[in-house]
Amino acid sequence: MNRRQFLTLTAGAMAAQFLGMRSRGAVPARTPNVIIIYGDDVGYGDLGANGAQLIPTPNLDRMASEGLRFTDAHCAAATCTPSRYSLLTGEMAFRKQGTGILPGNANMAIDPGQLTLGDVFQKAGYHTGVIGKWHLGLGAGPIDWNGAIQPGPADIGFDYAFLLPATNDRVPCVYVENGRVVNLDPADPISISYEKPLDESTPGTEYPDGTVNPESMTYYPSTHGHNNSVINGIGRIGYMKGGRQALWNDEAMADTFVAKARTFIEENHERPFFLHFCSQDIHVPRAPHSRFRGTSALGYRGGAMVQLDWTVGEILSELTRWDLEENTIVIFSSDNGPVYDDGYRDGTTVHTSTAEVDGGHDASGAYRGGKYQIYEGGTRVPLIVRWPGTVSPGVSDALISQVDFLASFAGLLNQAVPDDAARDSRDCLSALLGKDAQGSPLILEQANRLAIRKGPWKYIEGSKNPKTGKENPSELYDVATDVGEQNDVIAQHPETAQSLAELLKKYKKEGLR
Repeated sequence: MNRRQFLTLTAGAMAAQFLGMRSRGAVPARTPNVIIIYGDDVGYGDLGANGAQLIPTPNLDRMASEGLRFTDAHCAAATCTPSRYSLLTGEMAFRKQGTGILPGNANMAIDPGQLTLGDVFQKAGYHTGVIGKWHLGLGAGPIDWNGAIQPGPADIGFDYAFLLPATNDRVPCVYVENGRVVNLDPADPISISYEKPLDESTPGTEYPDGTVNPESMTYYPSTHGHNNSVINGIGRIGYMKGGRQALWNDEAMADTFVAKARTFIEENHERPFFLHFCSQDIHVPRAPHSRFRGTSALGYRGGAMVQLDWTVGEILSELTRWDLEENTIVIFSSDNGPVYDDGYRDGTTVHTSTAEVDGGHDASGAYRGGKYQIYEGGTRVPLIVRWPGTVSPGVSDALISQVDFLASFAGLLNQAVPDDAARDSRDCLSALLGKDAQGSPLILEQANRLAIRKGPWKYIEGSKNPKTGKENPSELYDVATDVGEQNDVIAQHPETAQSLAELLKKYKKEGLR
């Protein structure tokens, strides 16, 4: 018996054990529904359960008190597209070209036929859906936003898709539902460019529908290095003309996504379902609904976080409505660490993407750095797993990476993972369900360079800055005693650094499993 066969048998036995615990009499329990609620740029310290005092998050705090809260959980990368790619494919994004932060007209980064988390659930008989921010590209050539857009989520394991195609600071500012732009007027076709202005889309041109115009929000093109269109009063990266009837309402975006999630749960409450719910909050431009403004002391960023907390509460409420709480695993996490001013001034007190504190609030908690950075604040993110009646409430220090979700859920559902797929995903189901306090033996992390975590040690590889030519030396931290990564101890522990450097080289080449 090889290692893969052994892990498959072990996972199957564990799945049977957990599902058997939920059986009532002679009637076998239905396999659990799964909802992943994925925040955007939410830091470890943005939740009250993780120490936030200036942002009220009662629904997330309730979820943490009723579920398992992880203290050492990580996204695979400190930026959006690569993190999302890794979660869905079980493969670190640095292995594939075209998985950097994508423009709004990029083609799909995941190849049709490539195994995804959606595929795992589909093969197990689940109805699958993705709602919210996508940012993994669409199509396989020039995208016709006025016709059918293929390939898309339907080609990689999702039965239903309602998408914000890229991010809310990039054009096109429209929703795409099952491969077509929503509410598009054929007489007003959409054109998109990321290279040069379009006739009606020079900087400063505004689509005057008046849906949102946050009075304190100003766009700074120099932050991104791009020109922009101003749509609904907010500057965007890239150029767009047409599609006025299809434009989203920034303030109503959370309401729109929640309504779609409620409908998805209602339509599938009698059969197993998997929902990948990807909020736009709290990514810039933050435009929380007026009912959430002023609900924290931290400007629009704080309001957007309160809005995200409300979103979580609405999804939990829908599960209660259909008596699905005890048969649904709900996971909350984030795609990467926090950022304050990321091209927009929206009430934050700092205007640099590397700042640690905003108005007395440290969004990364005790950890160093945030979005874009290889330090713990960039990749150590909130993770809560709630499954009433099966997962005991508590706190886990297990080391977990989102790249392990695919193999873990394949284990739960007794689905085999081919040897040529999900090359970095390990089955950490027992840790996710609170039965293993250790988690993964090691994880990789990605930002402007790579790092490896093993036990208390974190080794960051050296690299050369391609723009400045400056050498970034290798670093070593003991994150058990130095959670803030303030003391580089590579000189004191050269053998540990060398050992981790060799492991990193090995796993960069071979994959983690």
